[in-house]
Amino acid sequence: MITRKTVARAENGVGIDEITLVDGASEVKFLTVGAVTRDWRVSHLGQEIPVVLGHENPETYLQNPYYFGAIAGRVANRVAGGRFELQGKAFQCSQNEGQNMLHGGHVGLAKRLFTAEIDTVQNRVLFTYHSPDGEEGFPAAVDFTYAISLQGSALTYEMTGTPDRPTPINLAQHSYYNLMGQGDIRGHHLTVDAAKYTPTDSENIPTGEVLPVTDTRYDFQAGGLISSVDSAKQGMDINLVLGDENPSVTLAAPNGLRLELTTQEPGLQLYTGHYVNEMTGQNGQKIGPYSGVCLEAQHFPNAVNQSGFDQPIATPDSSYFQKLVVDIHRKPI
Repeated sequence: MITRKTVARAENGVGIDEITLVDGASEVKFLTVGAVTRDWRVSHLGQEIPVVLGHENPETYLQNPYYFGAIAGRVANRVAGGRFELQGKAFQCSQNEGQNMLHGGHVGLAKRLFTAEIDTVQNRVLFTYHSPDGEEGFPAAVDFTYAISLQGSALTYEMTGTPDRPTPINLAQHSYYNLMGQGDIRGHHLTVDAAKYTPTDSENIPTGEVLPVTDTRYDFQAGGLISSVDSAKQGMDINLVLGDENPSVTLAAPNGLRLELTTQEPGLQLYTGHYVNEMTGQNGQKIGPYSGVCLEAQHFPNAVNQSGFDQPIATPDSSYFQKLVVDIHRKPI
């Protein structure tokens, strides 16, 4: 089942629509700002549990400082100095985190208004946006299409970017998950099939090295409570190098809910939300440090400046594509 309504308006008067997909025990709400996954409710133990963080006021998503629920891009994560070279030409893009670019620049795709088309047959919504040549400093005009569907307990994101000439594209779905609906996510059990990680410098830019996670606080191969692995409560904002075939990424909560993430992307940015300020979210949701964990499937951060990393370059003949499946269900007893 799909419903749609206008919940706010942007400064130019264009409506911000909220689209709701329902299937069985799951209900997910999206906004036409940034194709944001605003609210995901799962019926469990007689309650409607909000499993992602979200703002109460839909207009807040026009700024969305923490990228709640957005699909970040054109190039997600960080680009050193906001600069890169492509085909022998240098490009200077927006610098919105000190001297660096974060999640596509000052506005980026996360804060753009998308067009949405409802597909009731497949219980999905198609978000589209035309990004003009030079937007945030990136070369090429790009047509983005996100097909997001809900089937049972699984939400599937199929993200495509088709440019008119070569350009970097690296999208990352940026929901903050809390399967308890509230409280500290450090009590969640996390398993990630990642034997290596990309260490970073003081500005959280990868150094270019790829090192084993063994004997580090980033080792979730065997699974463990986030609080146990991050026992010093330093927080984590790091790119993990996923296994080559069908890497296992699972998040389980004490209430019996379990998240399983399926991706073919080479990396997963693990962010424990420790920099999020205290605020009140949707329906009185209490939000603050460690209120949600991000599991951002992606190419490696700053790959455009590291020749040793896989390059996220899309062309007219080879469009960008990412398929991400997030299944939140009751853990079998």
